[in-house]
Amino acid sequence: MPDCSCHPIAAHKKLRLPDWFVSSLTLDRALDAILRRITLDRSHDIPYLAGYSISGTTIYIDRHLPRFFTYKGRRVAVDRYLVLHEAVEKTLEDELHLHYQHAHQIATRAEEAAVRADGIGWRDYDRFMQRYVKAIGDERLTRVPTDLDQKPYRDEHDDDLLRRMRGVEATIARRGGVRATSRPTAKPMTPPPAPPAKRAQPVGKPGVSRARRPRAARR
Repeated sequence: MPDCSCHPIAAHKKLRLPDWFVSSLTLDRALDAILRRITLDRSHDIPYLAGYSISGTTIYIDRHLPRFFTYKGRRVAVDRYLVLHEAVEKTLEDELHLHYQHAHQIATRAEEAAVRADGIGWRDYDRFMQRYVKAIGDERLTRVPTDLDQKPYRDEHDDDLLRRMRGVEATIARRGGVRATSRPTAKPMTPPPAPPAKRAQPVGKPGVSRARRPRAARR
């Protein structure tokens, strides 16, 4: 979790206005709540700088992006703003079935509001991000999460990127770096021995089969 996610001073301040008013403090608390509900992963190569798992429980940030940038002498942690963006974007796509472009626009506005609420200039922050988006977008992909949601790349019709990502996944699979999704073949069950011919089965106590219903495949 980013170093500044707890806000030990701001988190315990009393709101001067009702909580339905525009409030930087309330926004900070909402961001902290999002951070507590997701898993942050910084160990992969992520096109477009950041992304999310298909389930939405993991937010991915590219492993080459610095965790901090300097703004007017301040050391600012950037993960929390990207997490907010990706969480909003993923929720809009899954719950309202928005296209990536529309969800991204709304998520960017939320990210901007959080950045400005912390007293950081949006243009300085965005300039820092765009520099790394370009650099990361041009690099060779070697570590792509197997559960990375590819909807943003499909909606952008980024066919070249999708081909590269599939190539990485195929390479990892050949090297045995991906857990097998198929289950091992079950051993055939030996049928129970037939009851003796002279012993009739008691009435009212039917035989119980040991065979179990197959479990539903995990999605």
